[in-house]
Amino acid sequence: MANHQPSRRRFLAGLGGAGTAALLSGCVTSTSSAKSSSKGAVTLQSNLSAPQAKTAMEDLVAAYAKKGSGRAGLNTVAAETFRTQLPTYLTSANPPDVLTWYPGSVADAYARKNLLLDLDEVWSSSPDLKKYSKALNSLCTSSAGKKVFVPATYYWWGMFYRKSNFAKWGVSELPKNWDDFLGLCEKLKSKGVAPIGLGAGGNTPWVASAWFDYLDIRINGAQYHRELLAGKHRFDDPEVRRVFDRWQEALPYFDPNGVALPFQDATTALLNGKTGMMLIGTFFADAAPKSALDDIDFFRFPVVDAKVPLAEEAPVDGYFASARTGRTDQVHDLLSYLATAEAQEIYIKGSSGTVLPCNPDAKDAGTALVKKGREHIAAAAEITQFFNRDSSDALQPTADTALTKFLARPKEIGGILTDWQRDAQKIWNA
Repeated sequence: MANHQPSRRRFLAGLGGAGTAALLSGCVTSTSSAKSSSKGAVTLQSNLSAPQAKTAMEDLVAAYAKKGSGRAGLNTVAAETFRTQLPTYLTSANPPDVLTWYPGSVADAYARKNLLLDLDEVWSSSPDLKKYSKALNSLCTSSAGKKVFVPATYYWWGMFYRKSNFAKWGVSELPKNWDDFLGLCEKLKSKGVAPIGLGAGGNTPWVASAWFDYLDIRINGAQYHRELLAGKHRFDDPEVRRVFDRWQEALPYFDPNGVALPFQDATTALLNGKTGMMLIGTFFADAAPKSALDDIDFFRFPVVDAKVPLAEEAPVDGYFASARTGRTDQVHDLLSYLATAEAQEIYIKGSSGTVLPCNPDAKDAGTALVKKGREHIAAAAEITQFFNRDSSDALQPTADTALTKFLARPKEIGGILTDWQRDAQKIWNA
């Protein structure tokens, strides 16, 4: 089902760009035949495994314990393991009580399977959540009117680079349109640098979806993109083919190791000057040395068609709870705390500080990069989340397969798109 997104006016009237007004479908129930124990600390399963993010979550759990109303046991799982195991966590006989993940369509896919706890009581009783923007309210609400998610932070995607490296390579002007971008790539290539890092190898093939997302929203627009991911268009349509025609123009400038290195290693290559720039979200900074943070900058993904309204990817992160928890009261208490300005500031302070808080009273890191990120999101006419967040976790592997094949054999794009449509249709029909 396509997500309805806010206009720029609605977006800015909410939380300065804190989320989309995606409308979710399906229903939620908090009943199940198996429940976790009602005794002991709430279990919090976290995918925030990068060093700084993990430390920040540990700080958060420690601060919650000091409040005295409850305790949470933090279990940090490697991000890609978490991604693949999430359906198993939610369907197990004794699931974690609270889990980090995403709102929007991706959460709704689990809600429709009756796997998520109804959080209406948390939203209605929390003085903090009452202050959250209408956009975030919608993003966390099912079409049946049930809240299923508590948002905590949001961030942005962009073309990231090191300022010192660009200065060393004589880059003085950042590209605004596609031709400028290809010109920058040519300049970097002439310096002996692989212009574009990717990081779609190992267990992070999903990184390539950012290129598909951005080219699609730049060429066909955000509304078409959302409808495509909801099955209202076909992946073998001419409009989608145009996305890959443009992508092929940039392929000669990609790091030859782009489909071999996972994004963590691609990030290291970027920071070390082996590659020039990388389309990535700010989360990559949680694995970067603190000393490098002031040297990191970004520019927006270049405009391809000036007539298409400017859209940006600005995903929201936070928490949902298992419908099978036996600790509903304790879960409610923890989630209420995680919605506070205090909790979100603790997380931001402990991490790289490149995320923005969802609580309107919470302070961000205040760095030049974060200020620029806020302005970047606010300037967008529309906001998208990311491929799986605007579709479902189940659809993501179809993109991983198709895009990996395209990067390896771009001339076979016709057959690749035919196969992608077939695989996606199975998911939509399920």
